[in-house]
Amino acid sequence: MDFVFDDHKTDKELLHTVELKNQNCDVFYDKLKFIYIELPKFRKTEKELETHFEKWLYVFRHLSDLQNRPRALQEKIFEKLFEAAEIAQFSPEEKEAYEESLKYYRDMKNVIDTSIEEGRKEGRKEGRKEGRKERSLEIARELKKNKVPVDVIAKTTGLTQEEIGQL
Repeated sequence: MDFVFDDHKTDKELLHTVELKNQNCDVFYDKLKFIYIELPKFRKTEKELETHFEKWLYVFRHLSDLQNRPRALQEKIFEKLFEAAEIAQFSPEEKEAYEESLKYYRDMKNVIDTSIEEGRKEGRKEGRKEGRKERSLEIARELKKNKVPVDVIAKTTGLTQEEIGQL
């Protein structure tokens, strides 16, 4: 909030978590909370920031005034926030061009990801096929070594008589 609650003007707390309670003062529903931050009460400078919470409060309080990303906010966690703030300042034409380029990028990424996945499936399929063929050849060699007739070897392994003859 960019204002201070009238009845909390002297209260030093700027973060307020409000829960609904029933007539017995028991929390009515623990998944429903209202969190209010009185930003005017936050007065730390960039050099005084210590915790992530304070850094976020600083961003919320000063984002509209920031021209560059402050040194205290160089962490990766703030990167997307500043990118989004930069995009929010685009003109309608720039936003449209940005959205088009983003759409193109996503389309291309999906095409590439799909191609990679299909290639993997095909590779696994071919690998299994080659593995089965190699196994059939090994079995045929053993059977041929043990003087098993060629027609029995062909029937057993699925190889042609010509393939068996070349072993």
